[in-house]
Amino acid sequence: MDSKDYKNVWVFIETAHGEVRNVGLELLNQGRVLADANYEKLIAIVIGKQLDAAAKTVTAYGADEVIVVEGEEYTDYNTDGYTNVMVRLVEKYKPSVILIGATNNGRDLGPRVSCRLATGLTADCTGLEINEETGDVAWTRPAFGGNLMATILCSASRPQIGTVRTGVFKKTQPDFSRTAAIIREEIRTPSEEIRTKIIGFIKAAGETAVNLEEAEIIVSGGRGLGKPENFACIKELAEVLEATVGASRAAVDAGWISPLHQVGQTGKTVGPKIYIACGISGAIQHLAGMSSSDIIVAINKDSDAPIFGVADYGIVGDLFEVVPVLIEEIRKIKAN
Repeated sequence: MDSKDYKNVWVFIETAHGEVRNVGLELLNQGRVLADANYEKLIAIVIGKQLDAAAKTVTAYGADEVIVVEGEEYTDYNTDGYTNVMVRLVEKYKPSVILIGATNNGRDLGPRVSCRLATGLTADCTGLEINEETGDVAWTRPAFGGNLMATILCSASRPQIGTVRTGVFKKTQPDFSRTAAIIREEIRTPSEEIRTKIIGFIKAAGETAVNLEEAEIIVSGGRGLGKPENFACIKELAEVLEATVGASRAAVDAGWISPLHQVGQTGKTVGPKIYIACGISGAIQHLAGMSSSDIIVAINKDSDAPIFGVADYGIVGDLFEVVPVLIEEIRKIKAN
């Protein structure tokens, strides 16, 4: 392998029923930084069915080129079909870098593609930048249970592939006047090579509203709530703010709330406009999962809690006294 033969930054754009998921748009923003650093193009890879709208969206969010592969067999994500497409595209175009969202689908696709191509993959990254000496991507990810952050270089193989957590990077403002070259590739995957078939989608009962990665406001509760019944005040505050309920690992491990609500290195990485932490001390694993939020509000009776070190606004007090007052005042504002 000659690394000089490989160039450009690719972003795998995950779609759901033809609509672009946020993680791909977030990666386009950081992908632009990586591509510009090495004077390369930023290219979006979109696989699925009826993708004209998706191609326009990724163009607006910064892609220089869009490679589109459409087919009935790609209507819903499947490992065999999408892997076949990605591998054949890489063999033809030879990208230097491939960014994939660390979603359920991305965590499935990334390792399969890297194995087929005999290259490495850095999983679950929380930071990306270009190493100035080598031009390689420096992939940063948590290690040893989140107690250390490791930076990994893949200098010996191409393409450099990594899965990146949702919410780590912000989307840029879209510009729908932008234009990009749309390259349509005809790649088929025979039905007998696709070993799994989706026959339907089932949402978990009672958890249909949990979408932490795309929430604009999150209200999270932690160990300071004391018992599961006290999550009622967190849910009430979230309701008046039209927010999503989050939780710390301590609250989830105690069985007070579903793991679907967990924020942190072992849960979801989020970047909402407002993050309200109630009774959360601020362990490093939790901070790594929410510190990119635009505005962080912390409510804790311990004035020395680490959460105040990252908070934009801090309230030192009993959350069971503070939260009801907040709820009352917000209702008054909304009523007026």
